[in-house]
Amino acid sequence: MEPDLQRGVQKPVRRLNWTTIALIGGLLLLVLLVAYFATGRNPDQDKLTNAQVATAAPSSSEKLCSRNSTYDALKRELFRRAAQLRGNNQAAYDQLAGAAVVRMENPVMESEDSSNGAVNCSGSLSLDLPPGVAAVGGRRTLSSDIDYAVDASGAVALHNADAIIAPLATLARVAQPAAPAGTSHVAPEAPEANVAASQSANVQPGPQTSFPGRPSFDCSKAHTRGEIAVCADSGLSALDLNMTTQYSRAFPNASPDERDLLRDTARRFYAFRDRCPDRQCIANAYVGRLREIRDIMEGRWQPPR
Repeated sequence: MEPDLQRGVQKPVRRLNWTTIALIGGLLLLVLLVAYFATGRNPDQDKLTNAQVATAAPSSSEKLCSRNSTYDALKRELFRRAAQLRGNNQAAYDQLAGAAVVRMENPVMESEDSSNGAVNCSGSLSLDLPPGVAAVGGRRTLSSDIDYAVDASGAVALHNADAIIAPLATLARVAQPAAPAGTSHVAPEAPEANVAASQSANVQPGPQTSFPGRPSFDCSKAHTRGEIAVCADSGLSALDLNMTTQYSRAFPNASPDERDLLRDTARRFYAFRDRCPDRQCIANAYVGRLREIRDIMEGRWQPPR
């Protein structure tokens, strides 16, 4: 009888291959996802909605800072304050404001007053003067970073704009090509015709017919380099006249301490002016002095470091 050989041999046991099971499951899941999107897909789902593509629109308060009407109001205020600083020619300055062009870069709303809806803004303003006039130094464009406030009615309050206002007060006619028939340009009177300023205290223009400029002092007695340069330039003469006028108006209303500051800073100003190497330096010195007198009277002056 033959022995049963199969009893001593173990049959191989098949075990589950988990890697294979995972691959099969993944394929089934992929098939189900493809079937779902193929049958239930919204035809518009790939389109971006308006909310997705639109950037955050500026609020109505922010728009106050960058409205064209705000820029026009700022322009009128610049010319109004320049005419006030000069002492006359308000009507001529009003006409010039209508012909000038104002540009603003990077207008930003800094803060908002919730009680009245007014906003505080800042930006870089450039003012292009109309043909036929120029500020001291022949400048036709005046630029500065400014701060301004706008209320709900559109009224503006201007701050930190002296770098534009001071040279704007020195406008004078300049040579230009003949204008086409039917056009005209209005300019303020020449600086030497500033009657209101020349009648102020401490402003005594003497006989200066041989000098282009008519500043606040007698050019026939000019002896320092700064005085001679001012007498030789009508634009610098206008700055000198405006500075002297502002000083003469401030001094009677100053406190004893403010008067001491006005005197001390005046001596420093004249010493600096007379050391200037060129007319641009002198013009900048006068613009700084105008700002300095105002800061002293408003209690904002700080001694130089």
